Amino acid sequence: MTVIQRATATAFVMAFMAVPAQADMFEVQNVTDGVYALVGPKEQRSAENLANNATFGLVVTDEGAVLIDPGGSWNGAGAIHARIREITDQPVTFVINTGGQDHRWLGNGYWRTQGATIIAAQAAVDDQKDRGSQQMGALSQFLGDGLAGTDPAYADVTFADAYTLDLGGLTFEITHAGQAHTPGDSFVWLDEKDTVFTGDIVYVERILGNGGQSNAKSWIEVFETMAALEPRYVVPGHGHVTTLATATADTYDYLVNLRTQIGAVIEAGGDIMDAPDIDQSAFEYLEQFDSLAGRNAQTTYEQMEWE
Repeated sequence: MTVIQRATATAFVMAFMAVPAQADMFEVQNVTDGVYALVGPKEQRSAENLANNATFGLVVTDEGAVLIDPGGSWNGAGAIHARIREITDQPVTFVINTGGQDHRWLGNGYWRTQGATIIAAQAAVDDQKDRGSQQMGALSQFLGDGLAGTDPAYADVTFADAYTLDLGGLTFEITHAGQAHTPGDSFVWLDEKDTVFTGDIVYVERILGNGGQSNAKSWIEVFETMAALEPRYVVPGHGHVTTLATATADTYDYLVNLRTQIGAVIEAGGDIMDAPDIDQSAFEYLEQFDSLAGRNAQTTYEQMEWE
């Protein structure tokens, strides 16, 4: 074997070993019978987390498993798969994209090679196409070689507002009720398990991000639509499995406070430079508060200025 061949073989083995090792980034929570949350890191995307800095859902049935969100890269999806293999021998037959953020869809290509059917709202696919090159560019900086193999791949099945998937005696009701963190956010209701998977509609334990792709006003309305289900278990887009009360405190109440406080700034004739000074102290307990609170306020100002 030549030096080049040995180097190539070594690189292959290291890459092969890296994915199972990085599967340890997930804390697995058994929500209820056959329902799991894979809780990833809450910090920024990195080569270590492979853009899996989010929470993912898994439902195991006798006819296969359903994965809620595929991971943020090819290797990120592989790390999720390694963790799933520790839970079940059932193949992942369906993957649901709950939105347009990278960890909600850029692992699609991996799962397609595994034979899974991918489902997403058309609004999510449109957002993925609009922002995909920007996301890939950013991830190339965050992940470096960890982005290898990742290519944009879009849903096989799309829908406008709602889609129902029946599998293994369970009914997955997927609803796109409007723009939230991203234009195509959806939640997945599993009535038989009294569980909702919210994607980026719900953040707990860490502050949410109200970015240029978000709409705080409709996000509140989407949350209310989800909350009307009165779920016992909430699997959020970020953070651990929680209750509706905690989801309301960490996401809904935060959004309402943003809009209330910024509304007062606008009414008083203030400008965008005044936005970061609003009172968000009630939410200082949320992780990443210091880095995102001011930006969230300024983005909310920009959104409300044109209402």
